[in-house]
Amino acid sequence: MTDRPKTPLLDRVHQPTDMKGLSDRELRQLADEVRAETISAVSVTGGHLGAGLGVVELTVAIHAVFDTPRDKLIWDVGHQCYPHKILTGRRDRIRTLRTEGGLSGFTKRSESPYDPFGAAHSSTSISAALGFAAARDLGGDAGDAIAVIGDGSMSAGMAFEAMNNAGHLKKRLFVILNDNEMSIAPPVGALSSYLSRLYAEAPFQDLKAAAKGAMSLLPEPFQEGARRAKEMLKGMAVGGTLFEELGFSYLGPIDGHDLDQLLAVLRTVKARATGPMLIHVLTKKGKGYAPAEAARDRGHATGKFDVLTGVQAKAVSNAPSYTKVFAQSLIAEAERDEKIVAVTAAMPDGTGLNLFAERFPRRCFDVGIAEQHAVTFSAGMAAGGMKPFCALYSTFLQRGYDQVVHDVAIQRLPVRFAIDRAGLVGADGATHAGSFDVAFLANLPGFVVMAAADEAELVHMVATAVAHDDGPIAFRFPRGEGVGCDMPARGVPLEIGRGRVIREGGRVAILSFGTRLAEVVKAAEALAQRGIAPTVIDARFAKPLDRDLILNAARHHEALITVEEGAVGGFGSHVAQLLAEEGVFDQGLKYRSMVLPDEFIDQASPERMYQVAGMDAAQIGDKVLETLGIGMLAKRR
Repeated sequence: MTDRPKTPLLDRVHQPTDMKGLSDRELRQLADEVRAETISAVSVTGGHLGAGLGVVELTVAIHAVFDTPRDKLIWDVGHQCYPHKILTGRRDRIRTLRTEGGLSGFTKRSESPYDPFGAAHSSTSISAALGFAAARDLGGDAGDAIAVIGDGSMSAGMAFEAMNNAGHLKKRLFVILNDNEMSIAPPVGALSSYLSRLYAEAPFQDLKAAAKGAMSLLPEPFQEGARRAKEMLKGMAVGGTLFEELGFSYLGPIDGHDLDQLLAVLRTVKARATGPMLIHVLTKKGKGYAPAEAARDRGHATGKFDVLTGVQAKAVSNAPSYTKVFAQSLIAEAERDEKIVAVTAAMPDGTGLNLFAERFPRRCFDVGIAEQHAVTFSAGMAAGGMKPFCALYSTFLQRGYDQVVHDVAIQRLPVRFAIDRAGLVGADGATHAGSFDVAFLANLPGFVVMAAADEAELVHMVATAVAHDDGPIAFRFPRGEGVGCDMPARGVPLEIGRGRVIREGGRVAILSFGTRLAEVVKAAEALAQRGIAPTVIDARFAKPLDRDLILNAARHHEALITVEEGAVGGFGSHVAQLLAEEGVFDQGLKYRSMVLPDEFIDQASPERMYQVAGMDAAQIGDKVLETLGIGMLAKRR
C-alpha cells in the first residue's frame, strides 16, 4: 500500500484564527506547505528568500499561540515577513510581491491589520513593541507585543537603547532573538561572538532554560533541574547574563526549526510571563531549500529563479553597475594611496566593498548595522590622518545624520561619503529610496556634494574625493547599470564647483544634477525636432554651485530648468537661492525646478517610478514647452 497524499492545509488557513483548531502534527505539515509556497512565490517575483525560509516554523508557532492582530507581532526589518503574509490573508496576492500595485516586500501598516508597524530598516522592533506595551498599559490597544529581531540587527545601538528602557519599565514584552549567525552579510563584532558562546557550551544545549528569571516559567518538574544547572554555571562567562543585566528574563537557546519545542516554549511564556522576556531562537537562513542554504548569502536577495535548480534569471547588459564602478575605482586609487580606507555598515556586497576587502582586508571595515558608529568611526580615522570612504546607501545614511553634522561637518573632517542607491530604487519602494541626501547634506557648511551623471563621471568623482582634504565631500550614484559610455583609464580630479556644458542651444537651459542627464539629452533631441534646441548642462555639484556657469546661462536664456533625483530643498533650491540673491528673477527669467514630488512613491520599476514622479524624457520636454508658454498649443494640436 502507498501512503495517501496529505490534504493541503494551507488551502484551509486564510488567517491565523484558522490555525487554532489544528493539532501540533498538522501545524508541522502547515509549516512545510508555507515553506514550499514561499519558495514558489519568490521564484516568480524575486525578493528576500533566505530570511523568510529561516523563520517558517517560528512564524507558524507565533500565530498558532498568540492572538494576532490583537497581539502585536513586529518583524524587525521585514526581510523575513513573506511566510507571515501568506498566513495573514495575503496568500492570493503573494505573487505580486515588490511589483507595482502589489504587496510590499516589507511589513506595511496600510496593507494589513496584521502589520501593526511598518519596517524596512533594521533594529526598530523592540522600541516599537515597547511602545505598544506602554500604550496597552495606559489604556490603548489591548494585547501582547512580540518583537522578532535578528542577531545582525542586534548590532545596532537602538536595539540596546530599547532593551535598556524595557528593563527599566518592566512591562510584559516578548523579544524573540532570531539568531541565524547571518544578517545580509556574516555578522561582526563582540555581540556575535557572545551569542556564539551562548550555544557553544554543552550545558546550555542540554538545559535550555537555565538562565535566571526563566526558571519560574518552566513546568514544576523541570524547575529544580534548572536551578541546579544555574548553580553549576555560576561564574561562567556564558548564558543570558547580558540580557538579564538589561532587565530581561532570558530563555534559550532553543531550536527554531523544532516546532514542538517552539510551541511548548511560547505557550508557557504566554501563560506565565509578567515582565520583559527574551527568547533566544537558533535558526538557519535559507532553511529547507538547498540552493539557498548553499549560497554565500543564504539566498538573502534573489531575482526570479528556477525552483528546481535555483538558477536566477539575469538581465543582459553591456554596461557595468555603478556599484562595481565605484568599487573598482576605489581599489585603483587605494593601490596608489595607502591612506585610503573603506567603511560600510553591514552592506559589503551591496556597496561593492566586498571587492575592496578582498584586495585590502586590513583597510576595509564592516562595522555591522551601525550607521551612526560608521560615520563617527570614519571621522576618527580622518582625524587620525587616513582618507576614509564611508560607503552607505542614501536611505541608511539618514540614520547617521546627527553624526554627519556634529562629528564630521562642524569639525571639517575630510570624510568621503560614497552614497549608493541615490534616487528611486524600484522594488524596495519608498523605504529605500535615496530621496533626501542632497537636501540634508548641501545645507551643511563646508560640505561638497556631487552627483555622477554616468559611470565615467563616477570614476572622476572617486578621484576627486581622494584628492579633497579640505572638509567632507559626498558623491551619489544610483542602483543598477550605467549608460554604457566610454570609460576613462584613470579618474581625474574635477575642479570643485565646476559643471560642464553638454550641448549649446538657445531659449532654454536645462541644468541636470545626476543621472537624469540621459533623459534630459533625450528630451533635448526630441525638442530639437520641433525647432527648440535647449542648452544642456551637467551641473556635477550641488555644493558649491558653479555660480558663473549658472548665472551665464540665466543671462543668455529665456528660461532655466533644473532636474534632479531628489526631494525639494536640494540642488534646484540652491540654484533658486542663487538666482534670487543675484536679482536674476527681476530681469524676467522663467525658472522651474523638477524634483521628486512631495509624496512617497510606492514600489515599481525605476523607470515607472520616475514616470510617476514626472521626470522622464517626455515629461522633461513637456516642462520645457510649458515654461516657454507653448505647451498648451502643443497639446491642442
